[in-house]
Amino acid sequence: MSKAEFAPEATARLIEQGNRRALARAITLVESAHPDHRQQAMALLAALLKDRQAIRIGLSGTPGVGKSTFIESFGLHLVGSGLKVAVLAVDPSSARSGGSILGDKTRMDQLSRHPGAYIRPSPSQTHLGGVARRTREATSLCEAAGFDVVLIETVGVGQSETMVAEMADLFVLLLAPAGGDELQGVKRGIMEMADLILINKADGDLKSAATRTCADYAGALRLLRKRSQDSEDFPKALTVSALEGAGLRQSWEEMQALVAWRREKGVWARTRASQNAFWFNAELRHALLTRLEHDPEAAEASRQLQQAIHAGDIAPSLAAERVVDIFLRPKA
Repeated sequence: MSKAEFAPEATARLIEQGNRRALARAITLVESAHPDHRQQAMALLAALLKDRQAIRIGLSGTPGVGKSTFIESFGLHLVGSGLKVAVLAVDPSSARSGGSILGDKTRMDQLSRHPGAYIRPSPSQTHLGGVARRTREATSLCEAAGFDVVLIETVGVGQSETMVAEMADLFVLLLAPAGGDELQGVKRGIMEMADLILINKADGDLKSAATRTCADYAGALRLLRKRSQDSEDFPKALTVSALEGAGLRQSWEEMQALVAWRREKGVWARTRASQNAFWFNAELRHALLTRLEHDPEAAEASRQLQQAIHAGDIAPSLAAERVVDIFLRPKA
């Protein structure tokens, strides 16, 4: 949208009134890398009310775990309770692969058609940091629009879980029934981030396997170092069936209990403040790098020094220092 037709205050009020078209346009705006659009996005975010806070739930899981089915079933449970739910995705592969499962709303047909739900595919960028930064801003827009719960899905590519954990109030790991040996397939770092591990597909022939897997993970969680942000019985593992709806109510009740405890103890506010500091540093690094890349002298020096690095004529650290020195040098 052009500068002439964009009014941040008016757009902000429409979003706060729950106008879906204004919300969709605003998310498209924050996803854009165009300099003019970034200025407009910043003006819009500054104009929004800051007193609305949704429960942000980060959700990760291995391929084939039934994540889209779970998100639809869990989302329908929440909207059935009178809550408004937004679903966002952090998927840097979407530009190459055509999108994550969330990119195809037909996979969550019922939820996508519910008036209390809003599903937004991942922005089409291949760089994880860019996708995560824009998803965080989209989360803020959804909060301002009055959504009670924002589900942030990650496809589980390297650092994506860490990025999502830095914008979520709760981090949920969704797993499938597995044998004991397969327990080793989940990285310790991911388990340490999880507030809740849900073993999906606890139905039919897999119900017994799901119960055993849940017990295995519950035992593994007890061996992890206690975190200051957890109440006495967290983190924990539970079984769910997205297909049959079993365990969804208990899962939501457990999430609510942990959120209530964290709010009472001040953990919620401290975590949000820490996350804001994390994203300030991320945005600062990105802004400085962008300025540097658009500086003609620094860009040319970077090009030449990269050739020198490939030839083995200079150390990467020294080359980086030289580019920064050129960038900071007073311009004539």
